[in-house]
Amino acid sequence: MTTFDKREQGFEKKFTIDEELRFKATARRNRLLGDWAAAQLGLTGDAATAYAKNMVTDDLARAGGGDILHHLSKDLAQKGISEEQIHQKMGEFFHAALEQMKSTS
Repeated sequence: MTTFDKREQGFEKKFTIDEELRFKATARRNRLLGDWAAAQLGLTGDAATAYAKNMVTDDLARAGGGDILHHLSKDLAQKGISEEQIHQKMGEFFHAALEQMKSTS
């Protein structure tokens, strides 16, 4: 195996690890976002837990954060929370999730 082949394998491995971290961090972000949104909606207990889990499973069913943003915008509009505020929370929670994932690995 040449040095080039070893470097290529290293880059492929890093890419795989980075993608797995991003996938897990996105799922955790969605859970944190769901917890936050449930609190904004006044949900507690099992209803809050189900709402947060729904954020994770919905995103897995339809890749990308756009559907979650749209869903939350509809749900939180009644509470006066804008799409921009939700988008900001998505960013905050993604960074928090990344930090949590990095500290556990």
